[in-house]
Amino acid sequence: MEQSFFDKTGTLTKGVFKVTETNPQNGYTDKELIAYAAYAESYSSHPIALSIISAYNSGIDKNRIENYQEIAGHGIKANVNGKEVLAGNTRLMVSGNIEYDDVDTIGTVVHVAIDRTYAGSIVISDEIKEDSATAIKELKALGVEKTVMLTGDLKAVADKIGQQLGLNEVYSELLPADKVEKIESLEAIKSHKGKILFVGDGINDAPVLARADIGMAMGGLGSDAAIEAADVVIMTDEPSKIVSGIRIAKRTKGIVLQNIVFALGVKAVFLVLGALGVASMWEAVFGDMGVAIIAVLNAMRALNTKNL
Repeated sequence: MEQSFFDKTGTLTKGVFKVTETNPQNGYTDKELIAYAAYAESYSSHPIALSIISAYNSGIDKNRIENYQEIAGHGIKANVNGKEVLAGNTRLMVSGNIEYDDVDTIGTVVHVAIDRTYAGSIVISDEIKEDSATAIKELKALGVEKTVMLTGDLKAVADKIGQQLGLNEVYSELLPADKVEKIESLEAIKSHKGKILFVGDGINDAPVLARADIGMAMGGLGSDAAIEAADVVIMTDEPSKIVSGIRIAKRTKGIVLQNIVFALGVKAVFLVLGALGVASMWEAVFGDMGVAIIAVLNAMRALNTKNL
C-alpha cells in the first residue's frame, strides 16, 4: 500500500467540538449571534453544527425556519424569523458578496451573516484523537509511503494538525468534489501494485470512500452514507485500528499462501509417486485428507490477533 488519505473531523480528531469564542459585529450580541447560527444549523448533524446548538442551550422552534439549504463545502442558508441567515466558512461569505472579518485562530471559524449584513464569527475547537499520531507512525513503519490529510478546514488549522501528527502532505479548504479529484489525480500516477486507502466519516466523504481502492469509515461517528460506501468499518473509531486491520490482512494473506504452497506441493509429490507406482493407499489418503486437515489447522492461526 503506497498512500493513505484521511479526512480530519471525526477521523483524526474527536469530532467533539466546543464553542470557544464569539465575535459579534454590527450591533449583534453574543447571544443573538449564537441563536441565529443555532437555528440555521438545526437540521444539520455535522459535529460543528451540534456544538453551536449545544452552546445555544435552548429549545429550537423549527417552525421559525424556512427555505433551509445546505451548500456543500460552504455552509448553511436558511430563513429564520423572516431573516435570511448564512452560516458557514469564508467561501460562503465570498459567494454572498458579504464583507467579513478574518479571525486569526487555529480553531474552525463559522461566519454568520443576517440579511446580507455580517453579524460576526464563532470559533469552534476540536481535539486530536489520542492514538492518531501513533497510527500515522505505525502506518509508515508498515511501509505506507505517504500519509495525506484532505479537509475542508482553513489552511492554518489543517497545517497545524498535519504538523502535530507528522503527516507527509496536507490539502485544505477542499470541497467534496475536490477530494475526489485529488484521489483521481494520484490514482493516475501510482504504481501498478500500489493501493490508495481513504479513511473518513462524513456524508461528504462517501464519494471519496467509493472512489479509493480501499475505503474505511468510522462506525461510531460515521454517517450512514459513509458506512455504506466504505469497504471496511472501524467500529471503535480509533485510527490505530487501521494499523491492526492491515496487519491482520497481511497475516491472513501469508497463511493463505502457506496453505496453497503446502497443499499443491504435497499433492505434486504424491502425483509423482503415484505415477511411479510407489505411493500406497494410506499415503494417498494422507495426501488428500491429511493435507486438508493441516491446512485448516494452519488457517486457524489467523484467529489469533492478540499480538497484532
